[in-house]
Amino acid sequence: MATWAEFAAAAPEMAAAGRALLYQFGPGLGYLATVRKDGGPRLHPFCPTVAEGGIFGLIIPSPKQGDLLRDGRYAIHSFPKPDSDDEFYLAGTARRVDDAALRAAVLAAYLSTGATSEGHETFFEFDIERALLAIYPKRGEGPGWPPAYTKWRDPAVRRRS
Repeated sequence: MATWAEFAAAAPEMAAAGRALLYQFGPGLGYLATVRKDGGPRLHPFCPTVAEGGIFGLIIPSPKQGDLLRDGRYAIHSFPKPDSDDEFYLAGTARRVDDAALRAAVLAAYLSTGATSEGHETFFEFDIERALLAIYPKRGEGPGWPPAYTKWRDPAVRRRS
């Protein structure tokens, strides 16, 4: 699966628009979907950080942390814009990262946005298998459906049946 840098090199306009949606309120904000032990979905708000060529999360001890440690499959979805329903989505596999220097650099980038850290989070990188960007007209300006979709899939990942 691809890193954020690889995704951004392959689809720069999509990555820029997605990053803008994730960071539209200052710190990165989105929803993180994980897989519960029973196979069902779990959804959490969280703060993704795009830095050092990757997309990362500092995850406190919680059900979502347990889900990612057990089964790294994830989906990230941006918050909508205040004036339109634009959306950005990533999916792939998260993995725990134990590199202290990388963690420090990502933490510095995270804190620079006004976010806070408790210092005991587990550090994850989100490898990207696919991405989706949907752009809608501003609310009240024309028909809202269908949006303009842009899709990306890591060419190195074999398609599932």
